Amino acid sequence: MAKIIEPKTARIQLRQWRPSDLEPFFTMSSDKQVMKYFPATLSRSESDGIANKCQSLIAENGWGVWAAQLLETNEFIGMVGLHKPSADLPSSGSVEVLWRLARPHWGKGYATEAAAAALRVGFEQLNLQEIVSFAVVNNHPSRAVMERINMHNTGKTFMHPDVPAPEHLREHCLYKISREHWAAKCA
Repeated sequence: MAKIIEPKTARIQLRQWRPSDLEPFFTMSSDKQVMKYFPATLSRSESDGIANKCQSLIAENGWGVWAAQLLETNEFIGMVGLHKPSADLPSSGSVEVLWRLARPHWGKGYATEAAAAALRVGFEQLNLQEIVSFAVVNNHPSRAVMERINMHNTGKTFMHPDVPAPEHLREHCLYKISREHWAAKCA
């Protein structure tokens, strides 16, 4: 078992998952607005399965997709972190930064703040040379976060192999940030 990294920002703690996160994570994952750019909302077993997988990967590696908690209230607000994409994606071999927040926490800068903390872990603690992110082409809110954390739009798109339908959710755009660019702009 690895030493667990749990980054903290001014407002957010990224931490290992707890059993008490399962209910608010399911509420978030069954919200049609939150899951707008995904093929479907998640059932309780699918939601719990994702949370449990995130927890095991963090226990195994020391990092991963963390539960995000507001420091002021200790409230679970979503998930943010680093993930190794499947081998079928054009970014395989890279580590991806990702986020998904519950709707009451949108528009407050939390995704940007927490994603920036995940990048810092990736570059400073894991010594990654590059981090990627991708989203459905018309997912402008996620693309805006990518730009706010100084990621570069590669101009490349791909059809996500794990998204069979609907068709408008298959095409994804790819963003990247190198360790060198991050150090110059963000560190």
